[in-house]
Amino acid sequence: MHGVKLFTGAAVSVLLLALAGPTPALADTIEAALVRAYQNNPQLNAQRAQVRSTDENVPQALSGYRPKVGLSLSSGSQYQDIQQQQKGTTIHSNGGPGSPEPLQPNSASLTINQTLYNGNQTANRTRVAESQVSGSREALRVLEQTVLLQAATSYMDYLRDAATLEVQRSNVRVLEQTLKQTRDRFNVGEVTRTDVAQSEAQLAAGRTQALTAESNLTTTRANFRRIIGNEPSNLAPGSPVDRFLPGTIASAVNLSLVENPNVTASMFGIDVNYLQVKINEGALLPTVTLQAGITQSYQQTLTVFRTTTASAIATASVPIYQGGAEYALIRQSKENLAQQRLNLETTRDQTRANVVQAWGQLEAGKAQVKSAQAQVTASEIALNGVREEAKAGQRTTLDVLNAQQALVNARVALVTAQHDRVVASYSVLNAVGRLAPTVLGLNTTVYDPSVHYQQVRDSWAGVRIPDGR
Repeated sequence: MHGVKLFTGAAVSVLLLALAGPTPALADTIEAALVRAYQNNPQLNAQRAQVRSTDENVPQALSGYRPKVGLSLSSGSQYQDIQQQQKGTTIHSNGGPGSPEPLQPNSASLTINQTLYNGNQTANRTRVAESQVSGSREALRVLEQTVLLQAATSYMDYLRDAATLEVQRSNVRVLEQTLKQTRDRFNVGEVTRTDVAQSEAQLAAGRTQALTAESNLTTTRANFRRIIGNEPSNLAPGSPVDRFLPGTIASAVNLSLVENPNVTASMFGIDVNYLQVKINEGALLPTVTLQAGITQSYQQTLTVFRTTTASAIATASVPIYQGGAEYALIRQSKENLAQQRLNLETTRDQTRANVVQAWGQLEAGKAQVKSAQAQVTASEIALNGVREEAKAGQRTTLDVLNAQQALVNARVALVTAQHDRVVASYSVLNAVGRLAPTVLGLNTTVYDPSVHYQQVRDSWAGVRIPDGR
């Protein structure tokens, strides 16, 4: 029985071993799990593709500065028969008398259109596209932090549930030994049938708790596979990331209002809506375009074999009144801008609340670990004392069973507190906006969205994307 108790104590302390010494060789670490989630999580990779798609808005907007070139070709057959009456004689102008021949008209036209001024709409559309790119990058940062937090939580969930299962299994083994001893004492008349029934009931309850813990571990294993991408095996203990956190809650709040990607994404949203107002206002300004073209025609008429036409025409268009739709769009975009500014304040308030909440959970988690450790120590002493008193006849079997269950509950509480302590530190880092591979020092290549942006920004033509598809 003493050996079983020591094994259980080792199982529940596994989560804090990372604070006391180096990680065992060949063990899977929480840092390695975060790297796999960062590299392979399908939701995160899909968001990266979304950012690359948003990058293409910029060359689309820049196309407004560039000329539009069109080539038109035509070819066919045209029959024309004109008869003239001269002094009683019929003359066919498309051939000999009575035998007209069809024309073969052909033409080729090259047209170039260039917008010279459109109320700065092209410039503002380009700025909108650039702000959308910046906003999409911040949305990517939000998801990166979410995935890393989910990965850290899933890792610690598995450690917690695995340790809890070991505690419950060890408890079942202790209760089986207790029931065997109680039955032996009943056979020699030291205890009553009631004591045996109490031991049997406690053993049945312990087995139920073990089955529940096993079911929870199965669910946690599935979540681990979904988020991190592999089955958990030989997990090393996790550790908090307090070293990356600001020193005070005030500095954490101030930092979150600057670095949290939800806040910065909302700020870029204001830029987009402000520029949309300018675009709609540009619809009220004149538009100046230049069109140049050259056309080569053959056999367009009976008497002309070839015609060459070249032109260059500048056109200025001034809108006077278009039914009022453009004015409605301007008013609507101004309301959208006001809404986005209010959304920014809401986001800041929510970010501030999240930091305060996460910080409070972290402080509570630190205290809970110390309290749970003291509870386990006291429960172990109490159980040993009750067992010795039971041998002397001063305690009943029920007292021993209650003391055993109290120790099990204390060890489960310690496992949970250790889990919550580590997860809370990651939650604070996420709320601040600094849960990133560069901050954590993860051994991975950091995805840089600006690489793709620079590859496509000034592209004039081509259908292949930078990866060759």
